[in-house]
Amino acid sequence: MAESSRPDDGGHPVLAATPARQGRLGRHMFWVLVIGTALAAIGLFLAWTWKAPSLTRDDAKIANAHAQSAAAFSAPEPAPATVQQGADRSASKAP
Repeated sequence: MAESSRPDDGGHPVLAATPARQGRLGRHMFWVLVIGTALAAIGLFLAWTWKAPSLTRDDAKIANAHAQSAAAFSAPEPAPATVQQGADRSASKAP
């Protein structure tokens, strides 16, 4: 048996640290897992039904809404791209 963290002074079984930290499999653990999974599924279903009306909009309505909101940001057009003149600093070709 592995070393224990304290000596056996009461006649009761002493477990090593690793087996003591591990949970027992059984009926209680099964129900905890089943109920937790069911609650997660119910939560996902409720979130989906809450957002479902906004997911049914077609792309034309969404694009129109984006175009209307983009008009509020009236920034000027960017300056045209220019080519800078200067020395060619690319790698030279081998002779």
